[in-house]
Amino acid sequence: MAQYRDRRVGQELKKEVNDILRRRVRDPRVQEVNITDVHVTGDLSQATIYYSLLSDRASDAQAAQRGLEKATGTIKRELGSRLTLYKIPELIFERDESVQYGNHIDELIRKLNNPE
Repeated sequence: MAQYRDRRVGQELKKEVNDILRRRVRDPRVQEVNITDVHVTGDLSQATIYYSLLSDRASDAQAAQRGLEKATGTIKRELGSRLTLYKIPELIFERDESVQYGNHIDELIRKLNNPE
C-alpha cells in the first residue's frame, strides 16, 4: 500500500492546486494555466507540477512560469491548510510540452496524407 501513496498524494495535489489557482491566486499571468499532471517523489519531499497553457506564445509561457513561481508560497500555505500531510512537498512547476508535441505529430501526419 505504501508504494501507491505518492500517486494518491499527486492526484490530491493536482486537484487542490487547480482549485487554488482558480479561486485564491489573483495573478492574471496564471489565469490560463491548467495543471495536467503531478509527479511526487517517493519520500514526498518534492512535487513536480506539470502545466499547460491555452496560448502558444513564448512570452505567455515565460509570464506564466514567473507567475507560478511567485505564487508558490501562497499555494503551499493553502495546501498546508487543506491537506493532512506532515510536510508539504517542495513545489516545482514545469511546462507540459506533450500537447505541443501531439500537435506537431498530428501536423506531420497531415502532411504525409496530403501529397501537395
